[in-house]
Amino acid sequence: MTPFRHPDPTRHGRDRRARVLAPPPGARRIEGARPTTAVVGGGIAGLAAATALAERGVAVTLYEREPFLGGRVGGWAAGLADGTPATMSRGFHAFFRQYYNLRGLLRRTDPGLERLTGLPDYPLRHSDGLRDGFRRVPRTPPWSALGFVALSPSFRARDLRRMRPLAALELFDVRVPEVYERLDGISAHDFLDAVRFPPSARHLAFEVFSRSFFADPRRLSAAEMVLMFHIYFLGSAEGLLFDVPDAPFPAALWEPLAGYLRRHGARIRTATAVEHVAPAGDGGYTVATTAQEGRHETVVLALDAAGLRSLVARSDRLGDGPWRERVARLRNAPPFLVTRLWLDRPVAPERPAFLGTSGYAGLDNISVLDRYEDEAARWAARTGGSVVELHAYAVHPQDSRETVQKTLIDQLRRVYPETGGAGIVDVRHLWRSDCPLFPVGGYPDRPTVRTPDPGLVVAGDLVRTDLPVALMERAATTGFLAANALLERWGVRGQTLWTVPDRGRGAPLRSLTGLGRRPAD
Repeated sequence: MTPFRHPDPTRHGRDRRARVLAPPPGARRIEGARPTTAVVGGGIAGLAAATALAERGVAVTLYEREPFLGGRVGGWAAGLADGTPATMSRGFHAFFRQYYNLRGLLRRTDPGLERLTGLPDYPLRHSDGLRDGFRRVPRTPPWSALGFVALSPSFRARDLRRMRPLAALELFDVRVPEVYERLDGISAHDFLDAVRFPPSARHLAFEVFSRSFFADPRRLSAAEMVLMFHIYFLGSAEGLLFDVPDAPFPAALWEPLAGYLRRHGARIRTATAVEHVAPAGDGGYTVATTAQEGRHETVVLALDAAGLRSLVARSDRLGDGPWRERVARLRNAPPFLVTRLWLDRPVAPERPAFLGTSGYAGLDNISVLDRYEDEAARWAARTGGSVVELHAYAVHPQDSRETVQKTLIDQLRRVYPETGGAGIVDVRHLWRSDCPLFPVGGYPDRPTVRTPDPGLVVAGDLVRTDLPVALMERAATTGFLAANALLERWGVRGQTLWTVPDRGRGAPLRSLTGLGRRPAD
């Protein structure tokens, strides 16, 4: 086995103001008897935690209830109606350039990130004909915001005159975690109303982004939405362009990482659900599955909101009363639908690989997989067809699933008329409701990495952290933070982390919004 070398901490991205977060000093790795850790959950957070621990000599056992790794970015075999083997997944994920810690995890098996391919733009389209994109927008704040306003047809002079500029400048004054103190108590929808943001720009930009949290803007914390704009647009010089894997998720991402973990001595137990976790008398923990019970010195819970809530409810000796009550109050975002279609003819050659949509009866985006994924491209080349994926987020739980599925396909034909005459070789409709909800006022209730039990830590995109991270990057970052918290107890140096700047860029703008508050440092 090749000895582990800490990744070069300078390899983070193009933003010179990105922050480096060094862990406390310590030994390079554990010498002597190897402590044991159970990682419950094999998504991004669990894989990050398992990687950092195993690299430093911890004996890791990773438990995942599904037969595959990757969690919500996982994939599984699905035979098509024409007999072709295929890989199904929960759909499109954008790997933004400011996902420093996630990309660092992927570099373990792909140092040059050659299994990711960049898409040329992040195009947006509204049903009234307005279109936007980010390819020509400057990447460095505040020129990114000014450039977007100048180039976007969704910002008209009369709309800009109606805006409340001081309220809008909250977007440029993000400070983490202070943004939660200021804005967690109102919804994203009400915040935009207070700013008097132009309706057309609101549809094309803010609502497209807020729905990427799988939530209706009326239920989403304004702090989360404002933080997201800081991360992706107003606070980072990485820009809004992104990469996608050039193969299905298992082949491009998780199968290589599973091999890497095994080479570092980790045991991976897929298709193994953990039923119960309990403190043991000697300070460790017993972890019980349907098949067996094992003892571990420490535990990482890297589960989605429902999974964490359920496991803690079954494990009545974990944590203390207030912590258990906070976990019990965690809620999931509304259901979402992924519809993947294998069509017998191609979409028009000018169609982008990804298109964000608004105003199309619940259709949130369209992906043409054969533009970037090798498996889909081979199928399309062989059959003369195309592989298209549709997403609908924040579906009302009472809506008829059959109606929503039909509506999405109808809207595809509206956006891309050439698909109207296409035959459907196969179709898969995937419904899920397991993404965390970040409701108005919910920030104090969310669990942190550390718990009342020193040997028990939590990771995942639902976890509260005082860092400017979100979505997949929050999952990876909290996974590494969970590992670092455990490594501290053994005197071992943990993973170096990177984030975008933790505050808005541009002192004059911050000073304008700072009236009546302490000045920015």
